[in-house]
Amino acid sequence: MNSRERVIRALTRQGLPDRVPLQFDLSRSLADRFAKRYGVPTHYTTAYYEDVTGRLSNNDLRVAMGSDCVVVGASLPRGYQHPTDADGNIINEFQMPMRQGPLYMEVLDRPLGHVQTPEDVAAFPFPDPLAEGRYDDAEHYIRKYRGEYFIIGDMELTMFDMMQQLVGLEKLLVDMAQGAAYLEPLMDKCGDFALAVGVKLVSLGVDGIWAGDDFGAQNGMLISPRMWRRYFKERYRRIFAALKTANPDVLIMQHCDGAVAPILGDWIEVGLEVFNPVQPNVPGHEPEDLKSKFGDRLSFWGAIDQQKLLPFGTPAEIEADIRAKIQVLGRGGGYMVAPAHIIQGDTPLENVEAFIAAVKKHGAYQ
Repeated sequence: MNSRERVIRALTRQGLPDRVPLQFDLSRSLADRFAKRYGVPTHYTTAYYEDVTGRLSNNDLRVAMGSDCVVVGASLPRGYQHPTDADGNIINEFQMPMRQGPLYMEVLDRPLGHVQTPEDVAAFPFPDPLAEGRYDDAEHYIRKYRGEYFIIGDMELTMFDMMQQLVGLEKLLVDMAQGAAYLEPLMDKCGDFALAVGVKLVSLGVDGIWAGDDFGAQNGMLISPRMWRRYFKERYRRIFAALKTANPDVLIMQHCDGAVAPILGDWIEVGLEVFNPVQPNVPGHEPEDLKSKFGDRLSFWGAIDQQKLLPFGTPAEIEADIRAKIQVLGRGGGYMVAPAHIIQGDTPLENVEAFIAAVKKHGAYQ
């Protein structure tokens, strides 16, 4: 059984694979160190939204380390060079000035920070999701790994997350509470851009398509379930249906950090098939509860703690946690092991290797 077959068997819950599949993302500093250890050159694919470059980069390295998946997405147009401001900060394609922070790119100003009306939204130019060369890297890795590895197409920021970056979180939440007139036109503009990216990736031949919006925090949701249903539920139904129209066999995958169990049933209702990252140690995400409530309708991808366990735990503690997660979430299929976020640079190399080894040691189905 090859990696693609393993992931499809697990996530469709159509019989058991030989073992639980594995996927992970590496921060730049970790990738650089592992590249030297494995003798595999690094390759960074600059995502159209720069902060998620780590998801798309170093596929060759991750495969060499044991990942069952390859992740591709939309990058910068061929030959594109970011303009810079007087302080040397880049201006991205969405007119956001950004600078490199300690770990991630930081947005310095919100281009729609004063948005008030639907006309303001209509006047704001979005980049071309199909610009020439935007999918050069995606096409390369799809050609290289098609049929052997499970290929995930990353849509990145779908609606809520892109709105946060354009408007600013505080203003956005206040405006949502007040029902500002610009909200739904902006949701649709963001959703249409993400959908164009997703449909393109599906047309190129990805096996799964990965939407992304973070509606949760450590202790609960950033907006109420009622507000999510008002603004986002039917928009997700439209996006997922369009992706299935492009290819009925593509798996619908959703990234959403934080505690979001109250809306998982709604997401399943509108077409969600695989939930990521199953952030651990937050209310409602106890593995047994998730498996018993949703496991017959939803597969899980993630659940390994990268906040404390991977950087600060021992290899033995990591192995014990992975074994326990596989026993519950992997029961009867429906689980792909992954950290709940990009593995950060303060994680010891031996802990990353212990994580990978534990999946292969304890993930086999008898």
